[in-house]
Amino acid sequence: MAPVIAAYQALRGVAFITAVTFVADIGDIRRFETPRQLMGYLRLVPNERSTGDTVRRGSITKTGNARARRVLIEGAWTYRYPPRVSRPLQVRQEGLSKAVRDIAWKAQLRLCVRYRRLVAGGKRQTLVTTAIPREMAAFLWAIGREVQRPASNSATRGVAKKGDVKLNTAI
Repeated sequence: MAPVIAAYQALRGVAFITAVTFVADIGDIRRFETPRQLMGYLRLVPNERSTGDTVRRGSITKTGNARARRVLIEGAWTYRYPPRVSRPLQVRQEGLSKAVRDIAWKAQLRLCVRYRRLVAGGKRQTLVTTAIPREMAAFLWAIGREVQRPASNSATRGVAKKGDVKLNTAI
């Protein structure tokens, strides 16, 4: 999962601990066919009470994975600043594919604009930083899908290929 963790860190607000927590709690992102399934799993969707033609939406449901939801909400606070690639973010993006960096930049542009638009519209900052992780999860889903390839047959599983990231397991 090291390549996935490295790729997740291309996003603003997702450093090593956030990426590791997200991967540990979510596991293989390929099990979610759409970003909406991931958002539903994290319970970053609004509570809904419907009767006939009446639909009432409330706050997010709190029954999902609390740890993953918490690290995404913490990361969402970084989108209150204008979009830019800071030096630490630039270092984290070194060696990543152009597709991953493009997804991360698109996420930063969209989430910064969305954050500012929601705050300008009179929404409370705490509510805004709960709405931003919903879309942030979708971008994490896209990055995870980009990095993870479908598993081939079991004969090639575990065999290192050129370009694989090696972890130092010596203690």
